[in-house]
Amino acid sequence: MTAVLCLTQVTGWGVLFYAFPVLAPTIAEDTGWATSAVIAAFTVAQLVSAAVGIWVGRRIDRHGPRAVMTTGSLLATVAVLLVASSSSLPWFVAAWVLAGTAMSAVLYPPAFAAVTRWHDAHDRLRALTVLTIAGGLASTVFAPLTASLLGELGWRTTYVVLAVVLAALTVPAHLWGLRGPWPAAPAGRDESGTVPREVVTSRAFVALAVAFTLTALSAFAVIVNLVPLLAERGIGLATAGLVLGLGGLGQVAGRLGFGLLRSRLGGRGTTVLVLALLAATTALLGVVDSLALVVVAGLLAGIGRGIFTLLQATAVTERWGGRHYGHLNGVLTAPATVAIALAPWVGASLAGLLGSYSAAFLVLAAVNGLAAVVCLASYPRRDPVGTG
Repeated sequence: MTAVLCLTQVTGWGVLFYAFPVLAPTIAEDTGWATSAVIAAFTVAQLVSAAVGIWVGRRIDRHGPRAVMTTGSLLATVAVLLVASSSSLPWFVAAWVLAGTAMSAVLYPPAFAAVTRWHDAHDRLRALTVLTIAGGLASTVFAPLTASLLGELGWRTTYVVLAVVLAALTVPAHLWGLRGPWPAAPAGRDESGTVPREVVTSRAFVALAVAFTLTALSAFAVIVNLVPLLAERGIGLATAGLVLGLGGLGQVAGRLGFGLLRSRLGGRGTTVLVLALLAATTALLGVVDSLALVVVAGLLAGIGRGIFTLLQATAVTERWGGRHYGHLNGVLTAPATVAIALAPWVGASLAGLLGSYSAAFLVLAAVNGLAAVVCLASYPRRDPVGTG
């Protein structure tokens, strides 16, 4: 089942997320729609995904992932075909609203919920690590594939081909590969009298949500605005792309080393260290001119982002157990997803307001530093239990 989810995560992220940045400029040029409007439609999809994800999490807690993720794959296929056939901007936006609904049912959060329930504490971290490494390969596979298809077929036919790939790989995989019995919710003394509403209004959960939202905002603003920052320093596009690609390699390295790091430092120490690392590397990118230091900072930032994904995947079980994982993780993920959707605009707006991307990166570093401080309060006052 983990292998099935690895396949569907690569495909889902590739078609629904990573194909868009490749196709967006051509879509705007071909249709005459403003580039900002085209990007706004994709942002709306992510906002919808954040809202619907809470319901999806509850549904998976009760019934398992098979029906939700299979339905999500079907909706995603229809949505991509509607994007491909959009004849007006409202149609295009409506298609991405449907795609956002599908994203909530097929990307990381539902897959994390499935893996968390299907694995015990001993195997869970390894399965989540494998899953996120697979998801990280989506851009490596689908960005060049999309670019190649675009050159031969145009953006509309490219999306049709991608929709066929999505349907062929993910619908049967979710329908037949997730047929295993859904285990009963794990018991734990922390959950004997606790309901999700009490958890999400607790000091620890609010602190965790704030810390993760601030980190997501800063980290993704850095990714999107890194190339403009380097251009401001006189670094060419090819070199900037290489630095960005090294960050992707760093993410894989970070995920591979997460288990060892957490075993040495514990959950709290790892969380603070990683958020502080992201703050430091963002500040470093904002001040250094040396290409060598930029490369090092980009690689370290990638390592931090890779570990941050696993921190998000394991935060709920580490603190509150796995009984209501889908629901709690859906609530936790929602504001972070909103932050990711707004991150490109926030980064560019800060650069415009402050007069440079260097200054914007220093502000983003301060935001991430604040997140590292806030996360100190993200553990319940009692010892976390129920992680098995």
